[in-house]
Amino acid sequence: MSLGLLLSFAGVCFLLAILPGPDSFLVLRYSIGGLRPGLAAAMGVAIGGLFWAALVAVGLAAIVEQSATAYRVIKILGGLYLLYLGVRALRTRRKKKVDGESITPVAASARSAFGAGVLSCALNPKVGLFYLAVVPQFLTVVTFAGAMTLGIVEVVVAALVMGVFAVVASRAVALLRRPKVTDWLDRISAGILAALGVGTVASSI
Repeated sequence: MSLGLLLSFAGVCFLLAILPGPDSFLVLRYSIGGLRPGLAAAMGVAIGGLFWAALVAVGLAAIVEQSATAYRVIKILGGLYLLYLGVRALRTRRKKKVDGESITPVAASARSAFGAGVLSCALNPKVGLFYLAVVPQFLTVVTFAGAMTLGIVEVVVAALVMGVFAVVASRAVALLRRPKVTDWLDRISAGILAALGVGTVASSI
């Protein structure tokens, strides 16, 4: 596998990573609470891609593409998870408001943010279909080692892009230091996650 081929694949992965989607909104959601959970969510999203790389490597991703039922089930699970994250964030925010606490971004441990990132990516069938459509174009013969090598490249690119996004988002909130701004960002990001979840489930039924 040549360096030029790996760089070409990295370029495709970069284009995928910069497109707005559930994973980027998830990273934003955790970045509002601080740089550490934001970076943890970003790393989780990146590493979650290895799940799909492994599926392609052993040929299971083909089943997802060929089976409408399997694709629908995975898509619904992913949508329900996004909806859960959004609703949980909104409920936590409302509880703080009822208790008279200042409205601040919901804090999360790095561990929980990392797990949320991994699950968000692992339950997104579009990532699997990306691997299934792109990997064969870069590998003459799809082998476990070859697919996992490309998977690692995608992980590195996603980690860099999402990591930069987390740093920018967390520092922007810290610099503004305006409770109303962080309140709205928190509300909007949670609402977007919930809306994406509802939209994903609705389109799958």
